[in-house]
Amino acid sequence: MSQNYANHKRFYPLFHFVTVPLVAVGLSLAVYSFFAIPTIITGLIVLAFILIGLVGIFARTFALKAQDRAARAEEKLRYFILAGKPLSAELKLGQILALRFASDEEYLALVDKAVAEKLSSDEIKKAIKNWRGDYHRI
Repeated sequence: MSQNYANHKRFYPLFHFVTVPLVAVGLSLAVYSFFAIPTIITGLIVLAFILIGLVGIFARTFALKAQDRAARAEEKLRYFILAGKPLSAELKLGQILALRFASDEEYLALVDKAVAEKLSSDEIKKAIKNWRGDYHRI
């Protein structure tokens, strides 16, 4: 299926729909157990679930930050190749990440419009006519 504005957001089912709910349920049961039978063991189980949740959040955040850095570098190079000059420093990361979906034919004009009109990332995505899918980002 080709990617477009309506279906470009991606989920990893094992993480989003299995792991996260299981950690939430486990934490809820651990907190309930701690208040029902307050012992060091039940307290340590609560702490363990909190740490598991934090590790999951940090792992996801760190991976997304790495992907953002790579995508920003790719778009700066792409702009330089197409325009022969550096990408405007006025663009925020969200705008740059939104521009990656634009085809080469409309990219330069859309960058100029995004800078001039201070378009949000969502407005940029909606303005794209020829969608260029990003099938590697999660």
